[in-house]
Amino acid sequence: MHDDPGVESAELAARLSGGDREALAEMYRRWSPLVHTIALRALGAKEDAEDVVQQVFVAAWRGRATLRADRGSPVAWLVGITKHRVADVRTQRYRTHRNLQALASEAVTEPSAADDSNWAERLLLVHELERMGDPRATVLRMAFIEDRTQDEIARALDLPLGTVKSHVRRGLTELRDRLKEVERVASE
Repeated sequence: MHDDPGVESAELAARLSGGDREALAEMYRRWSPLVHTIALRALGAKEDAEDVVQQVFVAAWRGRATLRADRGSPVAWLVGITKHRVADVRTQRYRTHRNLQALASEAVTEPSAADDSNWAERLLLVHELERMGDPRATVLRMAFIEDRTQDEIARALDLPLGTVKSHVRRGLTELRDRLKEVERVASE
């Protein structure tokens, strides 16, 4: 290690650009708390911030050829990636909100011949998905309303497959708990 953090950062950048996985691990150890803090402050949700951290470091590895130590520090490069990922999450939140509102509007304006309880359950499901927030609500909508595979969802949202699987699992658990609570209240 050098006394000059700028030299050390430049060496770390050069190692990462050259494909050194240990350089990525070192960058993660040093700067993942900063990336998490930026994402958490921007998005307000711990789960979203954790997902952004994962996405940032995956993107850093995939885009390592774009890291140029002569154009700035690796931490500035990571902050730039973080800002783009945060913007992506915000855009996805907006789209999901818009889509859920459209779906709810469609359910209200075009009731089917199905009985009222089926219609009410669908509306409740849309409401609960909207309350859940992104990206989890988007993942569930894509999986169960659009009938997409988890691989397709991961590619469409540019998320790691493990993150998509976690959102499905946690989202279904959350929906189940919320729907049980609604049933309990309705039966009282």
